Amino acid sequence: MTLRSLPKSVAPHRVLALLQPPQSTFPLACAAEVFGDHGPVIPARYAFEVCTERPGPVRTQAGYDMVVEGGLEALEHADTVVVPGWQQPGGGGTAPPAVVEAVRAAHRRGARIVGICSGAFVLAAAGLLDGRRAATHWAQADELAAGFPRVEVDAGVLYVDHGDVATSAGSAAGVDLCLHLVRTDHGAAYAMRIARQMVMPPHREGCQLQYAELPTSGPVADSLAPLLEWLGERLDQPVSVADMALRSQVSARTLTRRFTEQLGISPGRWLLDRRLAATRALLEETDLPVETIARRVGLSSAVNLRRRFHEALRTTPAAYRRTFRADEVR
Repeated sequence: MTLRSLPKSVAPHRVLALLQPPQSTFPLACAAEVFGDHGPVIPARYAFEVCTERPGPVRTQAGYDMVVEGGLEALEHADTVVVPGWQQPGGGGTAPPAVVEAVRAAHRRGARIVGICSGAFVLAAAGLLDGRRAATHWAQADELAAGFPRVEVDAGVLYVDHGDVATSAGSAAGVDLCLHLVRTDHGAAYAMRIARQMVMPPHREGCQLQYAELPTSGPVADSLAPLLEWLGERLDQPVSVADMALRSQVSARTLTRRFTEQLGISPGRWLLDRRLAATRALLEETDLPVETIARRVGLSSAVNLRRRFHEALRTTPAAYRRTFRADEVR
């Protein structure tokens, strides 16, 4: 990876993907696309590499082999370890003892451990999810819960981040989790630039249950997409649930039910999250006073913005701006 944009005094955050034959290519691609080199248009903040238990050709589920030079010793120098799916040959079984111990050792050393989709099984085998919520593909949630009863499996969410360990739902949710980690590391504006380069939204709405197979058939709920687009264009305006319901030509109760079913949150919570996301971007990319930002994102006053911001992020707008000011990334 070319580290063209990092100051000489700042080392890149080293992300290491731990592979296992037969490797699923899509979860690996999710991590590589987010943490890999995006060319000269986006400053490089990460160094992405791969390793495996037995270096050499690694068979993939796509029918080709990848030549992987790094072994488990590479984990000793990783800042983040990503397990991009985990498929056992012939089905069943757990991760090899050497892999489990290497992951444990990386975690003890302070590396962040990330499981994408079925990669959560490796984190569970290492004991890193005991007593904690975890995500995996909805179709494998029961298997994870049965195999590791101390893990609190959440079959609905797209991802769960505990800071030191994180897990995602099915493969594409790996992108959601990786972008979330980038936002945590370098702020919303930097993550948004990567998402834009990938031609995808920086934050996907909803939970994975909207994609799961339903036990019974029934009418498909009306899409919220037109309403969400309308709301996104009016963040600077006061909008109530009643206003949203009127726009959608349904009752407030029906609208709330649709939000819960399709997005997993209430209309008010969704709108506040969008206002806070806009706040973060303005704090990172402009010198606007907090009072001006509050009006621009529909939070009415600096006092209200500071209160909402602190409730959501446990920090102040001023402290957030000092941490993620984006002068150097434009």
